[in-house]
Amino acid sequence: MRPQQAREAVAAIRKVSGEALDDLRAELGLLRDPDGAPPAPARGAPPAPAPVAGLEAVPALVASLRAAGVEVTLDAPAVNGEAPLPKAVSAAGYRIIREALTNVARHAGAGSSAHVRITRAEQAVEVEVVDDGAGPGEDGDGEREGSGIAGMRERAAALGGRLEAGAGEDGGFRVWASLPAREP
Repeated sequence: MRPQQAREAVAAIRKVSGEALDDLRAELGLLRDPDGAPPAPARGAPPAPAPVAGLEAVPALVASLRAAGVEVTLDAPAVNGEAPLPKAVSAAGYRIIREALTNVARHAGAGSSAHVRITRAEQAVEVEVVDDGAGPGEDGDGEREGSGIAGMRERAAALGGRLEAGAGEDGGFRVWASLPAREP
């Protein structure tokens, strides 16, 4: 990887990581008030966090990674379906995709690409991120089963969903999650 490409990749990772912290703050606010109405800030307190991003924000996330030089394709037919997804499900799907794409940028290796797929059925929404880069343990920094993947598993399980992560069928790495399309 050339120095300019490395700088752009690091900038993209920093941006996505910063967004993750903002989302975590917003999620904590959502846990305090499940209706999504932010509490009025106390006098002198910092402003309320931004709304929690959901699956509708995935195209912008993909565009930001593309701008940083990561080749990403997006396949998201009929994500919204007939009824809107619960906020917690949409937010979890977005965060799983964001973490998986961050891992692609960090671990897959130079010249790797990723494919993001979002599908919706009556009972569930599925998200999948597959890359063609270094598989588990091939990138020199150990297994890719780190705290990010553990966090994705916990996020899916908290909603009654499930997550699989590991070597892809044709090499690379795959993250797949199925989340209930209705409140658990």
